[in-house]
Formats: sequence, structure tokens, C-alpha cells
Amino acid sequence: MSIEKKIDVTALGELLIDFTQNGLSEQGNNLFEANPGGAPCNVLAMLNKAGKKTAFIGKVGNDMFGRLLKSKTEGEGIDMSGLEMDDEIHTTLAFVEKLPNGDRDFSFYRNPGADVMLTADEVEKHRDLIESARIFHLGTLSMTHDTVEKAKEKIAFGLTQCDILKISDNEITFMTGEEDLDKGIHKIIDQYHIPLVFATFGPDGSKAYCGGKEVYVEGFLNPNTIETTGAGDTFCASALLHVLKYGIDGLDNEAHLHELLTFANAAASLVTTKKGALCVMPTVDQVETYIRESGR
Repeated sequence: MSIEKKIDVTALGELLIDFTQNGLSEQGNNLFEANPGGAPCNVLAMLNKAGKKTAFIGKVGNDMFGRLLKSKTEGEGIDMSGLEMDDEIHTTLAFVEKLPNGDRDFSFYRNPGADVMLTADEVEKHRDLIESARIFHLGTLSMTHDTVEKAKEKIAFGLTQCDILKISDNEITFMTGEEDLDKGIHKIIDQYHIPLVFATFGPDGSKAYCGGKEVYVEGFLNPNTIETTGAGDTFCASALLHVLKYGIDGLDNEAHLHELLTFANAAASLVTTKKGALCVMPTVDQVETYIRESGR
């Protein structure tokens, strides 16, 4: 008997606090703002703004930050019934440093953090959230708590299971050792036979690979960019929005892929004008207006 797909996207992965710099105190000390973060829920927040039904599975500490995250994500309309609250392990924290080139560096405070303590039994407890979803989205950040090689091994297993992959330029190099990004992404496609792949190159745009077709769309450079936290998550949400619209088979079409990449690049550019990510994801109308005003 088939299970009714009542949820558009269920995500599993990290949920944490991103501390981003927000000016200086009177004494000249850095001030940090506690922004709800974690790629999976960032993705879900944008999908919710687009009218999709979403759910999350993960773990936070039963502490002030964990309770803040639960409140904020529920406020974004995400079904958080799959959120576990750990009474002993604290919520994972990340401090975000903006680099001179506009990119970011993250310092994670987890020894361990609650996000990496989610157990197989706890995931099984929320199995219905996965089985009743049209798309299951997996974030891999929590896998990087162990050694680099162990993380690569776990991520590689995920690649053997997935139908849709969104991967960034630095992740391509990490997984393949290739500095030539196009060569690296083809190595991944050839090895794992993933039907639909999106590769993102920061401000240089993105590329889609589907059914032997390759489509590239240049990025949107925004003079109002503050920081790039959440840009990749916004791209991912936009891509999934179009997968829900067309299906994977329907994206074996250059026009549809071009539409998807244009929308996703624009959305990612818009979110860089805001601090944080989860609570400031753009709406479909905002993205479409931005595309028109950009003359695309």
C-alpha cells in the first residue's frame, strides 16, 4: 500500500546557532548576533515561504539556544515534531567570520554538540515524516564532526543513495581532489550516476547537469551584499522548488534548467543582503521582481 505524500520536503541534519558579527561595543569589542541557522532548516524556511509543507528531523540541546531554535523554526511554519531535545548535550554553536573575499569561515563549538548525537532509533521514531514526504533532503554538516576522511566516507555513501545533488566549488574539490571543477563534477557524476546535479560557484554562478545536458547561468552580483551565509541553502531551496514543479524527468530540458538556475542564483544573491538566513529567506515574488529589475 502506497503512503500518502502529505509533506513536500522533509529534511534531516543540523540545527544550530550562527553567531555573526554585528558591530562593536563602546569598548571596541566584537558584538555577535545569535541567528538561527543550519542548512536543512534554512532550506525548509524558504520552501515554506513558497507555500510548501515541510518537516524537520534533528536534535538540539534542551537549553536556551535549543528552545530559541524550536520557537523560530516553528514560527517559520516548519513541522518540528521530529525535533529531539537533549537534556545533557548542548546545542551546537557556530561563529561566523567574514573573510576579505566576502566568503565565510565557521568555527564550530561542539564537543560534542546535540546535532551529532541524533541516533538511528530517534530517526526511526519519526519515520513517518520521511515516508510521507515527496522529497527527503539530507544535510551533511553533522558528518564532519569526526576526521576529514571519515566525513568523506560518510558523504560518499550519501552520494550512492541520492537522486539530486547540490554541491559547491570547494566541496567538489574536497570530494574529488580536483582543482578543475568541471572535471571534478564529471568524476562525481560518472562514479555515482546521480540523475540531477547542481554545482555552485559563488558569485560566478551555477551549472546544472541532467540527462547528459549541461546548462550554465551566471550569478547576480548585488552591490548590497553583506555576507554570504545561507546563499547555498537558498539556492538549494530554489532548486527543490523547481523539482517539485517539474519533477526530475521534467528537468531534462534546457529551458527548465535555465529557469531554475536563474531563479536560484537570484534568490541566493538576495539573501546575501541580509544578516542570518533562516528568518530572512526571500519570497518567490521578491525573487521574480529582482530578476525582472536585473533585466534577465
